[in-house]
Amino acid sequence: MSQPPPAPPSLQDLRREIDSIDEQVHRLLMQRSDIINRLISVKKTQEVGSAFRPAREADMMRRLVQRHRGILPLDTVEGIWRVIIATFTYVQAPFSVHADLSTGESAMRDSARFHFGFTVPFVSHFNAAAAVEAVAKSKGDLALVPATASRLPWWLELEADGAPKIIARLPFVERADHPAALPVFVVSRVADSAMVTEVEMWSVRVSGWNAESARAVSSLAEIVAVPDSAFDSAALLVSVNGAGNLGKITSALTAAGATVRSATLVGSHAARYTVDANATLKP
Repeated sequence: MSQPPPAPPSLQDLRREIDSIDEQVHRLLMQRSDIINRLISVKKTQEVGSAFRPAREADMMRRLVQRHRGILPLDTVEGIWRVIIATFTYVQAPFSVHADLSTGESAMRDSARFHFGFTVPFVSHFNAAAAVEAVAKSKGDLALVPATASRLPWWLELEADGAPKIIARLPFVERADHPAALPVFVVSRVADSAMVTEVEMWSVRVSGWNAESARAVSSLAEIVAVPDSAFDSAALLVSVNGAGNLGKITSALTAAGATVRSATLVGSHAARYTVDANATLKP
């Protein structure tokens, strides 16, 4: 005679399990806090600039996506981790996020709050230059600047030695329905060891810029261009995948009749990753 199936757990039993897990999560967060406190004591004044670690954070977010399973939406788990990372970074070394609102406030504010939470102060600016200037005057603040277009070549202020640099492109993991989908560059000062150089950002100044030269490089790299029609020139912010590829871009510009007046490295960031509907990571 077959045995009857075991009775399902009661709602009370399941809720006790949930309460136990919640307590474990809280205790682990407190343990993480204790480790951060010890880390602060070890680091003291060993490092300069922002405590933001773009290489480490990009790697953490990619591994998060790779291991995620179950019914919990990826947006939720990514948002939780972002708040944890940003808040503990802020505890190590307080900083503010300076945001360029020139392309709209709501999308930029969504990006800032999704990636840095509500503990980190949010400072509004009406243009990218003001946000970058505020970071330049700070010890470890960050600026968020739209990565797709600009009316002014704000990146020229990053060319000087000792100036802040582009250190990240957000979101770290891209998907069509991302709740903070606005592409933004993060500008700050970080230790060289914290930088990720999968994509180099170059400030390129050219003369002879026109539609033909724009077409010549459009398939080679992502470029933000601010033309100066009065002098037949332009300031370009060029995303270069991998070291050594800048030469292909400058050669294409020259072949199209433009003259490259200067090229200055103004930062770098992790390669863009996208996630499909099944949460599969794709380079």
